[in-house]
Amino acid sequence: MLSFLEVVKPDLEAVNRLIIAELGSEVQLIEEIGHYLINAGGKRLRPVVALLAARCCGEPGDRHIALAAIIELIHTATLLHDDVVDTSEQRRGRATANHEYGNAASILVGDFLYSRAFQLLVRIGDMQVMRVMADTTNTISEGEVQQLLNAGNPDLDAAAYHQVIRKKTAVLFQAAAETGALLGAATAPQTAALRSYGLHLGIAYQLIDDVLDYRGDATQLGKNLGDDLAEGKMTLPLIRALQTAPAADAQQIRTAITARGGDLTAIAAIVTATGALDFTAALARDHARQALAALAVLPDTAARTALHELAEFSVQREF
Repeated sequence: MLSFLEVVKPDLEAVNRLIIAELGSEVQLIEEIGHYLINAGGKRLRPVVALLAARCCGEPGDRHIALAAIIELIHTATLLHDDVVDTSEQRRGRATANHEYGNAASILVGDFLYSRAFQLLVRIGDMQVMRVMADTTNTISEGEVQQLLNAGNPDLDAAAYHQVIRKKTAVLFQAAAETGALLGAATAPQTAALRSYGLHLGIAYQLIDDVLDYRGDATQLGKNLGDDLAEGKMTLPLIRALQTAPAADAQQIRTAITARGGDLTAIAAIVTATGALDFTAALARDHARQALAALAVLPDTAARTALHELAEFSVQREF
């Protein structure tokens, strides 16, 4: 087990039990797909952020367990919808739910998970937490649509890319940290610091994800390498490579993005030769440093140490 998980191991076990209980439905297919997804594993990093943030400034009671379950249910719902939009066939080392059960079932069960998450939010009964989560899910949806509109566009710039990854990925890490703080005993400055931590952690995590799309281990990542290229997504490694590659190589990238596919080996070689992967990884490390700096206002606790280790993991990981 990763070291930062040890601090919240009992909490995480309680979260998993709650999620299984909340998957209950009179409709068998909902339970079947829900269990298929949850049993697929995953690192549970977003709920872990919520649990650690809640524990950073005192004992949070038990509402943070429901909060972490909410975060994971929302994240899982976005994955269900993502896989349909991207026509993905593999996630976490096995067939995606849409590949196994069909697109219609995946979309509808994703909707069920979203609505179940908000039922849990009502049970928590904290209007500040509800506001953050309502704003967050809306922002994620905007990011999804922006990414869809950007697909196949080789002229996408770094600013537009960063806007999408903030909305689509980083905002849920940010919400996990902020709402965890709200349910804990954090002061307003500490809550703001944890919000900043979550944002920079999420950006760093996505930047490394985009690097691993070209040089990761497919069996560990749980997806096929080059999926982003095949979907016509202009990630930062490609944007940077287009800026620095020789004209012929740049044109090959542009053609691959427009056609939503190409010679992955050749494109990966170009991206690597331009130093675009190292450039992206260096930016990820900078965001991880900003996340770590935000922790300075928190008391020196095991939870803060775990958040520190999580930030380091986000940029050192290979899966």
